[in-house]
Amino acid sequence: MTSSVPASSLDPAVAERLKRDARGLLPAIAQQYDTGEVLMLGWMDDEALHRTLTTGRCTYWSRSRQEYWVKGDTSGHVQHVKSVALDCDADAILVKVDQIGAACHTGDRTCFDADVLPLGK
Repeated sequence: MTSSVPASSLDPAVAERLKRDARGLLPAIAQQYDTGEVLMLGWMDDEALHRTLTTGRCTYWSRSRQEYWVKGDTSGHVQHVKSVALDCDADAILVKVDQIGAACHTGDRTCFDADVLPLGK
């Protein structure tokens, strides 16, 4: 992926609304559709969002590997998309999914349960 946004089949009306970072990415939060449980944070560019919207499976951009990955293709821990929404500023994506198995690469159900920080009093 380069610093410019690669060609994508994403609807131009949606693409023009997006506020991407310098790498052309937006944070994408995966949430369990029926419980509201926050599962993970991934990154999407226009093409990853297009693939997510059209295939019904979450596609992310791996910043470390510099390639697209479909959640569950190697692990079997699939995310079936139920809905996709932009936040009010169009700089973040919320994907409500039906998560099969663990969402976290560590094998945990969610990426947000292993390191809960203490709150000050």
